[in-house]
Amino acid sequence: MDTNEIYTQLSELKNVLDTVAEKLGPGIARCAETIVTALRNGRKILVMGNGGSAADAQHFAAEFVGRFLMERRALPALALTTDTSILTAVGNDYGYDEVFKRQVEALAGPGDVVVGISTSGNSGNIDLALIAAREMGCITVGLLGRDGGIIAGKVDIELTVPAVSTPRIQEAHIAILHILCGLVEKEMFGAKRVNSEFRIQESEFSSKESGETGKI
Repeated sequence: MDTNEIYTQLSELKNVLDTVAEKLGPGIARCAETIVTALRNGRKILVMGNGGSAADAQHFAAEFVGRFLMERRALPALALTTDTSILTAVGNDYGYDEVFKRQVEALAGPGDVVVGISTSGNSGNIDLALIAAREMGCITVGLLGRDGGIIAGKVDIELTVPAVSTPRIQEAHIAILHILCGLVEKEMFGAKRVNSEFRIQESEFSSKESGETGKI
């Protein structure tokens, strides 16, 4: 086994992540703030992607509904990639390009955050769904790769990983999604970093929406 290839691929990933840190930091912070505002206003997050990006969408939603690094209340997030009956019915009746748009039209509302993940930026079904979401008054986020493809310039917040390797883009995407989860938890529930992880302070959180404090 050629260990040089392992080193090469890890070096490529490090370079991509260094670029993300340099170029996308402000955008990631803005995205986290947008999600926090939406959740505090009683809105939800909808996420979608194809293939590996579908798995990332489900992963991201699960971190909010379950937990990321701290014990806190569940947060409303929904992956649009999981209901096979909807996906196959819409795909069969309307075409695959409509599978996410139709769900956005049914499930999203003004002020919701709709996140589309596409390593190429050229996924037609993501593009159509994000256009529909924006027309409905949702806040749209594109987690993209390469030059952003056809989705670039059409979303409220664009996070484009400027790399050409699909695996490296996907790895950067999951890093960004994990960072977003941590930032949202910290902002909403007053977490502090202990032993390199976010932990709830005194096993309590302060609900900034209501001003009440509750024990977990």
